[in-house]
Amino acid sequence: MDYTKLGRTGLDVSRICLGCMTYGVPERGAHPWTLPEEAARPLIRQAIEVGINFFDTANSYSDGTSEEIVGRALRDFARRDEIVLATKIYFPLAFSERGQRTPNASGLSRKAIFQGIDASLRRLGTDYVDLYQIHRWDYATPIEETMEALHDVVKAGKARYIGASSMFAWQFAKALHVAERNGWTRFVTMQNHLNLLYREEEREMLPLCRDEGIGVIPWSPLARGRLTRDWDSGSRRQDLDAFGKTLYLGTEESDRQVVETVARIAAARGLPRAQVALAWVLQKAEVSAPIVGASKPGHIDDAVAALDVRLTAEEIAALEGPYVPHAVAGFS
Repeated sequence: MDYTKLGRTGLDVSRICLGCMTYGVPERGAHPWTLPEEAARPLIRQAIEVGINFFDTANSYSDGTSEEIVGRALRDFARRDEIVLATKIYFPLAFSERGQRTPNASGLSRKAIFQGIDASLRRLGTDYVDLYQIHRWDYATPIEETMEALHDVVKAGKARYIGASSMFAWQFAKALHVAERNGWTRFVTMQNHLNLLYREEEREMLPLCRDEGIGVIPWSPLARGRLTRDWDSGSRRQDLDAFGKTLYLGTEESDRQVVETVARIAAARGLPRAQVALAWVLQKAEVSAPIVGASKPGHIDDAVAALDVRLTAEEIAALEGPYVPHAVAGFS
């Protein structure tokens, strides 16, 4: 396993981050394709055994059960000081105890953040998280309120670092400025949507992160698996993933060409397609660690093997050639 510093921090993370949205009670929340605990634990253990030390989940995944499953597995399979554990806040859990969404149960207000971090720590079974991230931008809460609350979470010892996820570059720049102006804790990571089928982040967000020394940890680096199989093939997750269906609309012809190019280069190299698609993400200087979901042991094997794949300039040009501009996707 290769390791790198997370952005400009002194934190060492594996160059592959295990995305834990895949693990949760299928009947809870909005992800019926998730793996229950008995199926998830062997994969988390495998990730640890191959050297992955970076794990990402969120309070909202499978109505909080992802955090519970991940927390129990990490306590059983690793020492806490060996693990870099990340979670997120913004989206509400599916329902309150009364079966209703309640005020202050979501968003990035001071109240929501303080409630959210304590609830996540209880579910994870830990005293702190290494990286606490805002899952989206909250248009209803002043960014000053959010950044001060996150600063206080860090000063209380409940999080070591803070990060952000999908938003516009101007929003991220504003948040960085507000923190710096007030002497508050600064975001150190950006978890954004980046893969061969969605490259809009190359326009503004990646240059901003490069300039500011922000570690980039992209989600969906394999485009929900679309880059790993024939265009007309599907999967259970693809059929059931309502959010995923919104990410790649209106660009089917060019996207198909990208997928076919991945297949052609993989065949010429004698490699699985996932390794080629991940290698493209990994070669970007801004990227610290792509977040890879794994529902089978081979998914982890391919992610680790991709670290040794070096694409040529000609292969990168071929992979990028068919791309056309996409509508902004993944912000909601």
